[in-house]
Amino acid sequence: MANETKSTAERLGYAADARALILNADDFGMCHDQNEGVMRGLKEGVFTSSTILVTCPWFEEAADFARNNPAADLGIHLTLTAEWDSYKWGPVSARHSVPSLVDERGYLWQTVAQVYEHARLDEAEAELRAQIDKALAAGIDATHLDSHMGTLQLRADYHQIYARLADDYRLPLRLASRRRIGIEGMGAILDQLDAAGVVTPDHLVFNGPPTVSETESYWTNLIRTLKPGVTEILCHPAIARDELKSCARDAAQREADFRYFIADKTRQLIKHERVEMVGFRQLRDLMRRNPPTPVPLPRR
Repeated sequence: MANETKSTAERLGYAADARALILNADDFGMCHDQNEGVMRGLKEGVFTSSTILVTCPWFEEAADFARNNPAADLGIHLTLTAEWDSYKWGPVSARHSVPSLVDERGYLWQTVAQVYEHARLDEAEAELRAQIDKALAAGIDATHLDSHMGTLQLRADYHQIYARLADDYRLPLRLASRRRIGIEGMGAILDQLDAAGVVTPDHLVFNGPPTVSETESYWTNLIRTLKPGVTEILCHPAIARDELKSCARDAAQREADFRYFIADKTRQLIKHERVEMVGFRQLRDLMRRNPPTPVPLPRR
């Protein structure tokens, strides 16, 4: 396991005991109801970043927002899955060029387990690079990479792809706390990330409220108990109208999270707790200012 001397927050210039927060809105581009929640969340709420599903039908609305809001902190939500029962999407690549990534109807696999069972690693990497390249070609100034449903973060061979992409595109990554990663072989990958100069938050919160009724108490307690360092919280803010309700099983929770994080009460809580709000752009700037150690990440 890589040895850490300074937290990411300290490397950004904050004190050792400072608590900094990246609040990331996932699934930008999934559908219009999701997009509206993300766009309003970035403009009216306390969200500091978002990540875009390049594979989805409403990607162009997200890309248009990015072009018209160049200061927006927008990353790429790398995806190999299409998880909903009645709302599907396929790869950015031609289906015949990545046949192991799609089911018999040409859609991305529904579950992470199916990806691991069927996908070829070379085809997965080619598709993920195509997603990044499509976003960049659309005028999105990508600030970071993360992984839809955690597919790239739950197995070491997929994590190696994730690390290579971060290195090649010089983009920071979403990463679970180093002390909590229990995947065999991850120590070497973390060392390789450090050698490549890839910057990550210090902590990650990927679970949300257990019920809609507990939304306020859950998030409020989490903000009050943030640890020193940079913490990334992810959620999926959206407006739960008929469109979202027709496809997303957690539509009500998505809107509850949206309402919580655009409320003035939440902004005042963050101020009272002296939490510093940061975005991935600051991590990207840090990463690109510091050249990597000339030790290449492993290739296939």
